[in-house]
Amino acid sequence: MSDKKHEELAKEVLKKYDKESDVIEHTGFMAKLVMAIAISFSIFQLYTAVFGVLDAQLQRAVHLGFGLTLVYLLFPMRQNWSREKVHVIDIVFAILGAGAPAYIVLSYRSLVLRAGTVTPLDLAVGLIGLVLVIEATRRVVGMPMVCVVLFFLAYAFAGPYMPGVLAHRGLNLDQLVSHLFFTTEGIFGIPLGVSSTFIFLFILFGAYLESTGLGRFFIDLANAVAGWARGGPAKVAVLSSGLMGTVSGSSVANVAGTGSFTIPMMRKLGYERDFAGAVEAAASTGGQLMPPVMGAAAFLMAEFVGVPYLDVVKAATIPALLYFLGIWLGVHFEARRSNLKGVPRSELPGAWDILRKRGHLAIPLVVIIYLLVSGFTPMRAALWAIVLAIVASSLRKSTRMKPMEIVRGLENGARNVLGVLVACASAGIIIGVVTKTGIGLKLASALLDLSGGLLLPTMFFTMVTSIILGMGVPTTANYVITSTIAAPALVQMGVPVLAAHMFVFYFGIIADVTPPVALAAFAGSAISGGRPLQTGINASKLAIAAFIIPYIFVLSPVVLMIDATPVGLVTVLVTSVIGMIGLSAAMIGCLVHPLNWFERLLMFVGGLLMIQPGLVTDLVGFVILVGIFLVQHRKSKAEACGIE
Repeated sequence: MSDKKHEELAKEVLKKYDKESDVIEHTGFMAKLVMAIAISFSIFQLYTAVFGVLDAQLQRAVHLGFGLTLVYLLFPMRQNWSREKVHVIDIVFAILGAGAPAYIVLSYRSLVLRAGTVTPLDLAVGLIGLVLVIEATRRVVGMPMVCVVLFFLAYAFAGPYMPGVLAHRGLNLDQLVSHLFFTTEGIFGIPLGVSSTFIFLFILFGAYLESTGLGRFFIDLANAVAGWARGGPAKVAVLSSGLMGTVSGSSVANVAGTGSFTIPMMRKLGYERDFAGAVEAAASTGGQLMPPVMGAAAFLMAEFVGVPYLDVVKAATIPALLYFLGIWLGVHFEARRSNLKGVPRSELPGAWDILRKRGHLAIPLVVIIYLLVSGFTPMRAALWAIVLAIVASSLRKSTRMKPMEIVRGLENGARNVLGVLVACASAGIIIGVVTKTGIGLKLASALLDLSGGLLLPTMFFTMVTSIILGMGVPTTANYVITSTIAAPALVQMGVPVLAAHMFVFYFGIIADVTPPVALAAFAGSAISGGRPLQTGINASKLAIAAFIIPYIFVLSPVVLMIDATPVGLVTVLVTSVIGMIGLSAAMIGCLVHPLNWFERLLMFVGGLLMIQPGLVTDLVGFVILVGIFLVQHRKSKAEACGIE
């Protein structure tokens, strides 16, 4: 398949499963207008990053104004409307989208002086702004997020009529609008604040990396490194998606981008359609768990938890590597079970040639990680990385960006941030209602009552809650919702705050491959031609690590580098890796050779015991796993399979 066909396939999948990609294709004057607004947006963000951000509410208001304007010019009100021209209604909405936040900027002094007092004009503007944010969410993010927002708004008014612990005094319209639109505790709260600073710059950085061809470089390098191994193309999908995840912000976009290359390779090798799509879906979803960006949630987590951003990155590293190890093991055992070989080395590019010709494209990624580790602020590190992305691409003529491509990078960065921006604004509405009504602590108390005050049942109910809340919701909003509603229950049980937030974050993300709403799996099935539901089931089996790892770091926070000692960390890592081998083999049904049902059950139990922290459980689990390995090894040495 040619590069052009890969791009067409990726665009087709994105339009179907990623609402952020289903935009109007402007021409003529409107194309120039949208481009000018988008570039102005990026220039504003770069200017404030270099010379200092404005007062919180002003910075966020300008950010929202640019975002709403672009949303209404790019995303039509109705799905069946033309994608070639903008409707007059959308133009009116775009003007209002710029005007409502502009009111805050222009009236900032008077709003501050009469804080808490809402005039009729304030109320009208605030209502318009509230409606515009919700409608923009419907267009860009989708109805699941809108339903959650409307539920919380209804709860704000219905407090006096709610039963038992859910009851509260209730809010009137003036109180709600004032709190949500004219303070920094609603729409202009922490999520939009992070979007208007760190997140925008990292997404702009990602846009430039994409322009340089870094994604194709990752795929080719992964091919050279792992394409020859047993089940090589599937392992290429795992590696390339993990690498792309370091800068990507969307599971579906990851599937469409790398999957359009890797899934046809897996099909050619002999993987079943449902499994090929599942591999890419599971690996791409894991990209949201991979530092340093974590789908832009890393910055939000640092703000919510109140720890340095670098602490979040360190905490996320080991769990993310364990997750990808689990998928790697799964595809290896499936390749062994189906007797699938790798691609002949003669048909693969050489790793050294790839690094020599295009290795310079990874320089900005290496540098940004170094700067973050060295103590640079995320904003300063991202600024340097953006400059380096442009400079590094010019080191070779074949990758050099033309001046117009640099300008286009500014436009693409502004376009790419819209989904995150709108999700953060909507998440602010949810947080505003939660803080005003106290529903967060009430829901936490309800979860604790349901679990009888026991940790493991509380973790289970929190897991289910997070998966349900995360269905069909983008990463940033996903994290905000789950951390606001589900995490407090774990914190009340004495779980470290960072571990509690990571727990709900993991299960919110894994909703992307958990049926019935598994958008990443559905996107993978669209490329592979497989069955969406079966692809989702296979992806969930491959992503078994994501269902287990959060329990590990709650029970043993050393995995998150919390109070870690070298001996404790090594012990947990070794037992976790051995446990992952057992679980992956049980999920696929193969170790040395195919496992019967009883052996699979024992492998699953042994794997869980190895992952559960504790000397006794580790010893019992190790004995079970080694025993099954020896039994299988005796059956047939000819079918022995080592982990490549």
